[in-house]
Amino acid sequence: MKKLIEFKNIVKKFDNTLVLKGIDLDIYENEFVTLLGPSGCGKTTLLRMLGGFLKPDEGEIIFDGTLINDMPAYKRPINTIFQKYALFPHLNVYENIAFGLKLKKMPKDIIDAKVSRMIQLVDLEGREKEDISVLSGGQQQRVAIARALVNEPDVLLLDEPLAALDLKLRKEMQHELKRIQQEVGITFIFVTHDQEEALTMSDKIVVIKDGTIQQIGTPTEIYNEPINEYVANFIGESNILDGIMKDDYLVCFDDKDYKCVDRDFKKNEAVDVVIRPEDIEIVPFGKGKLNGEIKSVLFKGVHYEVIVETNRGTSKTVTMHVLNDHDVFNDETNELMHASDFTMDIEDVESVTDQEIIARANAQAWNKDTEEDISISEVISDLKPQRGKYAVTFKTHKGSSISIDISVVEPKYVEDDKDNTGIQAFDFYKTVDEIKESMAISVDLKTWADAYAWYIDNEEEVPITEVRFDFNPNEITEGDYKITFSTEGREYKVHTTKYFQEGQRVAIDFGPEDIHVMSKMGSVR
Repeated sequence: MKKLIEFKNIVKKFDNTLVLKGIDLDIYENEFVTLLGPSGCGKTTLLRMLGGFLKPDEGEIIFDGTLINDMPAYKRPINTIFQKYALFPHLNVYENIAFGLKLKKMPKDIIDAKVSRMIQLVDLEGREKEDISVLSGGQQQRVAIARALVNEPDVLLLDEPLAALDLKLRKEMQHELKRIQQEVGITFIFVTHDQEEALTMSDKIVVIKDGTIQQIGTPTEIYNEPINEYVANFIGESNILDGIMKDDYLVCFDDKDYKCVDRDFKKNEAVDVVIRPEDIEIVPFGKGKLNGEIKSVLFKGVHYEVIVETNRGTSKTVTMHVLNDHDVFNDETNELMHASDFTMDIEDVESVTDQEIIARANAQAWNKDTEEDISISEVISDLKPQRGKYAVTFKTHKGSSISIDISVVEPKYVEDDKDNTGIQAFDFYKTVDEIKESMAISVDLKTWADAYAWYIDNEEEVPITEVRFDFNPNEITEGDYKITFSTEGREYKVHTTKYFQEGQRVAIDFGPEDIHVMSKMGSVR
């Protein structure tokens, strides 16, 4: 095919914000090209520069061998359809389509012939005399397409023209646009943030992120062989895993080696692995690559979206010591005081403040009759960065006091190299009333236990997604209770037409052709 459009190192700024960062892109005759990306990525800016509505700050736009940076929009053999069709409400269907031809003062018989052909092309026969206001959104869009194409441009630019339509009509128009493009045989450049539109209509997709092109390819190439995690996530749903490319056609993830169809990576290079949900099969337990448990099942209309958990993640179990309230009452001051023992990491002792100790102990004072809160004015302790139990006393201005014990302990944590995750949590003390008064018990348990998780390799925080316990907070009594905190395990999303029950033990299976290896974001190959 003949190269029609060349973008060479296109740079564009708005108010010192870099919107396009050196775009290089070639577009050929008769292609249906989609610029795909989220709002603000620069796709519409690139389209408007081709249409002549904006100028690049740097770089060249070449059309059919001619530099067109300074060529005004009306001289370019390019027409544009915007999201708002900008039809003339006082003109009927025929008059809207013929408007541009009349400006060119073409003979009436030629105008009639051209408009008639366009009306037939967009399937609006018999509606030539109808007012624009009585047409549906899809019909108005067809008029806008006909009005643009009647001028016989070499290129048609479409800036999210389907965004205003409902889902059913949008799907119909996707196929109509592709049919029209094939019939007229010109280049269409389509802007959208909708992945389905791009996959349905395009000959070539250009995925853009933050003003840079991430990947260019056919819909099949973009979907089946995404170049990085961003593209994989943006084009459809994905299971993305950390992996190591052991050798050509051999990748390791989830602590196992798998044959794949990818090559030309460095040996032992860190990679991302993508497996599409529809490429995973759920099979009987013990009969697949990985055993697991059905965590959730969601009906999506034409298939079920099933989450299979193959690894529960990293966990840490601690003991919650529950006591009845042992408040202290001072007859002379009419003050009640409350505080609870707690456990502290030895590494935190030297930096802990009095206010943090008050908060951790839930220390408080109040007037017995009025229940008015009273400030704690003094915290007396002999805390040392050594293992042991230390007494702490809280006092009010009037001399009321209450004492607790702080247990200083060595950090106790669990690290799972396979899951690249560490987690810590501490035993703690609480009263029956404190637990019963909790408005969000799982959140409070994490706070009370000082539960925290992190990635081993970079020490970034990892969410604790599950808090397991076997008591009813509203019926709890004195005693010791086990609390388990867990990070999210390995979960695979699966699309299937078969129904499975939550809690069912199963296995998942996939083949070498279902495993797609990508470079890590930001890496250079």
